[in-house]
Amino acid sequence: MSSRVGRKRNAENKGLPARWRHYHGAYYYRVPLGSEAHWDGKRQFHLGSTLPEAYKTWAVRIAAPTAVRTIAHLLDRYALEVVPKKALTNQPQHATWIKQLRAVFGAMPLDALEPQHIYQYVDRRSRKKTSDTGKTTGGRIAAHREVEVLRHAFTKAVEWGYIRAHPFKGEVRLEGESPRSRYVEDWEVIECLTLGARRRAGSVLAIQAYIRLKLLTGMRRGDLLRLRMVDCREDGIHVTAHKTKQSTGKKVIYNWSPELRAAVESAKAARPLHIAPFLFCDRKGQSYLDEETGQCHGWKSMWQRFFDRVLAETKVTERFSEHDLRAKCASDAKSLEHARAMLSHADARTTEAIYRRRPERVDPAR
Repeated sequence: MSSRVGRKRNAENKGLPARWRHYHGAYYYRVPLGSEAHWDGKRQFHLGSTLPEAYKTWAVRIAAPTAVRTIAHLLDRYALEVVPKKALTNQPQHATWIKQLRAVFGAMPLDALEPQHIYQYVDRRSRKKTSDTGKTTGGRIAAHREVEVLRHAFTKAVEWGYIRAHPFKGEVRLEGESPRSRYVEDWEVIECLTLGARRRAGSVLAIQAYIRLKLLTGMRRGDLLRLRMVDCREDGIHVTAHKTKQSTGKKVIYNWSPELRAAVESAKAARPLHIAPFLFCDRKGQSYLDEETGQCHGWKSMWQRFFDRVLAETKVTERFSEHDLRAKCASDAKSLEHARAMLSHADARTTEAIYRRRPERVDPAR
């Protein structure tokens, strides 16, 4: 018998698909004997430097597994077919969650998973661990995210015909996470908008115009940074939410108001290159959002520097995020349905539970 049979995988390879290994900062596939011709004649095939890149290469090279008997097989197909359809910024995190799940549940047959296994997993993963390098892993939120991925993978398993019923959907009730409750007060917005700019155009004026647009429309950051001048038409601003572009494809038209026109004009005036096609652009006239990676590092840096000045030069003492501004827009909307429409939510319950944060005012008893 070969000495390799039953050998325990190294820690860095635990949770990876069979025959994968991670070394020298990249992921490799150990090609089975006789299959080298399908892998460019190599015994060790370079898949990529990151997990998402490795799975993408893997998906191109092989078909989805047909014999799905274990949770590892299910997660492999999920990583090949489902994860690539998610937002680019979310794919690396999903790849990490799948690796964690695979390390624990991978060898388990599909029909062996029971609700008690989920509770045990969450209990163990909720205990944060700090490595020798100071990196902290685990925690309750991370455990919940991983279970959500496993829950969806088993939903797909039912869809793909591998199992007849979901083993724990509706059977596991995890302790919920408290939704963020930060409500941005009007005076805080005013402080941000009155922060003095040091140039006639530039980052401060651009972010102030951006804040105005965010409060008037509730648009997501990605949709705002994708706005082009041609989207500003006679009847309003035409937007197809990027998040639902491939599903519903529903377009939203934000009707012009004096305030909305003024916000757009201030954004145009703040641009470093006035002939750029984007409403918010860098010095080269390009969008701050990189469509290949889904990242907008330049914009994040500008936002960070802007709030450093806000905290140092105004009465604002607590940072708030772009997500908090989106929530303020929903909270201040005249009705729940109006808020839902502005935020492009399919279900008003999401709007109500997460984005309507204005404190409720109650008259005292007489």
